[in-house]
Amino acid sequence: MLAKVFPIKLKDGNQAAAEEIVQAFAPQAPAVEDGTLSFRVYRDPANPDYLLFVEHFLDQAAYDAHTGSAAYRDLIAGKFADLIVEFVEIDHELVVSL
Repeated sequence: MLAKVFPIKLKDGNQAAAEEIVQAFAPQAPAVEDGTLSFRVYRDPANPDYLLFVEHFLDQAAYDAHTGSAAYRDLIAGKFADLIVEFVEIDHELVVSL
């Protein structure tokens, strides 16, 4: 399993717009992708204009299919990318899951 974590700083005042995009994206791509095991996006109530993506994929090929989808290109690499200041992509390996 491949785990991806993305802390994302948004441009000021774009929290609502960014959340709207990821809510539109979730049912179009992650929800229907066989290799996407989970797709979660968190907000920090104490830190405006920030989102944390936590995603789990079957393997690298599943992640590549996810990021290669038309919905990803349009909504995440397109519209969402215009709203961010910076993001970091962090790979993790699962130690414990309940």
